[in-house]
Amino acid sequence: MEKSFLEPVYPSTEKLKARGLNGKEIGKITYNLLQRLAEKDLPENLPLSIIQKYKFISRWQAYKYIHFPPSEKHYQHAVRRLKFEELFFSLLRMTLVKTSRHRFSKGVIFDKVGDFFNTFYSQYLPFQLTGAQKRVLKEIRRDTGSGKQMNRLLQGDVGSGKTIVALLSMLIAIDNGYQSVLMAPTEILAQQHFNTIKDLLKNMPVSIELLTGSSKVKERRSVLKNCAEGILHILVGTHAVIEDKVLFHNLGLAVVDEQHKFGVAQRAQLQKKNIISPHVLVMTATPIPRTLALTAYGDLDYSIMDELPPGRQPITTIHYFENKRPQVMTFIKEQVQKGRQAYIIYPLIEESSKLDYENLMKGYEEVKSFLPEPAFWISMVHGKQPADQKQTNMQRFVTGDTQIMVSTTVIEVGVNVPNATVMVVESAEKFGLSQLHQLRGRIGRGAEKSFCILLTGPKISNDARERLKIMVATNDGFKIAEKDLEIRGPGDIEGTRQSGVLNFKLANIVTDKVIVEAVKAEVDILLSGDPDINMATNLPVKNYLAQQASKTAWSKIA
Repeated sequence: MEKSFLEPVYPSTEKLKARGLNGKEIGKITYNLLQRLAEKDLPENLPLSIIQKYKFISRWQAYKYIHFPPSEKHYQHAVRRLKFEELFFSLLRMTLVKTSRHRFSKGVIFDKVGDFFNTFYSQYLPFQLTGAQKRVLKEIRRDTGSGKQMNRLLQGDVGSGKTIVALLSMLIAIDNGYQSVLMAPTEILAQQHFNTIKDLLKNMPVSIELLTGSSKVKERRSVLKNCAEGILHILVGTHAVIEDKVLFHNLGLAVVDEQHKFGVAQRAQLQKKNIISPHVLVMTATPIPRTLALTAYGDLDYSIMDELPPGRQPITTIHYFENKRPQVMTFIKEQVQKGRQAYIIYPLIEESSKLDYENLMKGYEEVKSFLPEPAFWISMVHGKQPADQKQTNMQRFVTGDTQIMVSTTVIEVGVNVPNATVMVVESAEKFGLSQLHQLRGRIGRGAEKSFCILLTGPKISNDARERLKIMVATNDGFKIAEKDLEIRGPGDIEGTRQSGVLNFKLANIVTDKVIVEAVKAEVDILLSGDPDINMATNLPVKNYLAQQASKTAWSKIA
């Protein structure tokens, strides 16, 4: 083995060091082990065509040079080869899950678009569908008519009209004699969906019910009965809808909103609600960067809605320091006097709910002193309120009885008040990018110009400054998601860390975007020509997968 120009550094522990195994000693052992390895001991696991195309060094050389490289160039070759390999097998396993579902899973068949869909589409649809909505509907119709189970992730920016797409999909289910369920992460959001859908369908003979943790016993009994007998067409609710007591007559479609708030196990429970698994549409308003979608959600088909309905104006976002509070309050006053409404949001710092509550109460009193009753009416909503009080306060704001809503982040998703044109976020430096983007999405839903004001203390960290800068610069959720991934790194993005999908040893989906894209293309080429990986040229891949299968239960990853 050639002499290394770089000194490898190996981590050790206090216990190992006490037994004479410091980093240097581990280096010596590694060197001796590598001396004993012959090329045949580390057989190739990539097809020859890929090795030649990318001019990769052999796997044996890559392992040698990543530990003891004779030069910087040798080290770079080793890293490039091993990163590609790591991403290749991760994406291959993901894609195999997806392609085997496409080939072998059985799904209920929606083979027609009938009266329910056509009547609603031609008579009651409140606005023209965007091109993106039409495209996604076509994808859903194709999936649900194929005889295979649909498992589609629909990502669309805040306000892009995902609910209408979900409703139209549920009407196709009804046309084919099947029931649908829509599951939302909070009671507020479930209630919101229920009200919206009930209102849209008010002139149609569609039976729709709501089921949440706070549903009264009598209502619950009636919902469960109607659901089991097939009288109920659409059930909307929180995770109460996946309880064992909830039986469906023939569930054909399950829609999961804000999918990152639910675990894989909860989604899997929906699959068991019919003999043939229902189709699943998971929706998220948190845009997912492409590299993350490929690596963390690669087992799902995914649709992107990247168009906002016509007539929506971009929201103006401003960052102010605390000393501008009087001007901000004056601005709210002017907007309310024009007949508009405003949100004032306080952060939730989970370590101290008592402190949160005190901050909120202090803020509420402060707002009241600037905007006194009876000239202005204020609703307050927070997590400690009983569900019915929260609902009443929320409803008063929705109907316009109150012009200002002082709240914690419980309103992050799903509250739809087109007349609200101002969003003030207190201590904005304490919020993550995707949360700020979600909050901003509560305004700008009507025809009037809307404003999001981010208030912070005078001293903020560089990361917080970076977050606020991007919020002021753009309304594009996908740009924001890319930036969020850059700032926080893949391990901290909600929902990915616990899935274990992104625990790569060398690869990093932020800095190795180019490799991810190349790997994705190669995986698609390989599986389109050899879906069972049986060709002689792909034997190294098949052997490596078989060898690894005994080590890791990949089927558990979702």
